[in-house]
Amino acid sequence: MEFHTVQPFLDYYERLRERTNRLIAVIPRDKMDWAYKEGKYTIADMLRHIAALERYMFAENVQGKPSSYNGCGKELANEYDDVIAFFNEMHRQSMEIFGKLRDADLQKKCSTPAGAPITTWKWLRAMTEHEIHHRGELYIYLNLLDVKTPPMFGLTAEEVQARSIKR
Repeated sequence: MEFHTVQPFLDYYERLRERTNRLIAVIPRDKMDWAYKEGKYTIADMLRHIAALERYMFAENVQGKPSSYNGCGKELANEYDDVIAFFNEMHRQSMEIFGKLRDADLQKKCSTPAGAPITTWKWLRAMTEHEIHHRGELYIYLNLLDVKTPPMFGLTAEEVQARSIKR
């Protein structure tokens, strides 16, 4: 997917975030610090990671600034409500920054933290892929916890199969 203008990207990203938020809404309060294995991201770590990278890496880089991502630890937000508030605030700040981009800025180069030049719209696309990747992990985490998760686009795979014609 290629973006030539800013507004369609902003609209797309907000719809993507709505799907992530529907999943976040079913996270049990007592499972925010759960991980499937010692040393792996907890659910809260993943939310802080998505939020902090969005704001402190992607949003900084598209402005021509270096990354200021310093990890996703509890010092950013610890309690359930604080993690959700941090997630939402980082997104709000990022969208404000992305909203200031001009259409022509999407074709300019920015630099990744590794110093590699990348076209801005491609860097923004990478950000959406990053969120989708971690959202998939969150689905797995919640399924391991036997938490009923919302379907992404209205129906579960089983519901689509039940409504489909036989081949």
